[in-house]
Amino acid sequence: MTQELPAGAANLAKQFPRVWDAYQNLGEACAEAGPLDAKTRRLIKLALAIGRGSEGAVHSHARRALDEGIAQDDILHVVVLAIPTLGFPRSIAALTWVGDILEKSRG
Repeated sequence: MTQELPAGAANLAKQFPRVWDAYQNLGEACAEAGPLDAKTRRLIKLALAIGRGSEGAVHSHARRALDEGIAQDDILHVVVLAIPTLGFPRSIAALTWVGDILEKSRG
């Protein structure tokens, strides 16, 4: 599993496996705590990453969304929905970050 992780997370998982396991368990518990389906949860996580302004998290959630079979149009719609709430500059940045992942998936 650590080979698929970004370098920082992989290092944490290797150096502190119990911490990583607890973090993974927390994520699973949060996902199972409510009625939202997997697609909705992934798109919400993408939206939260956009709101946070985290390029790495946007990349990660866009990549995972594609891997989970979520359509590119759905992913892009999340970015467009951010415009009135987060503003044009943040949304354009997110569009660029999502575009990085979408281009790789086409290539």
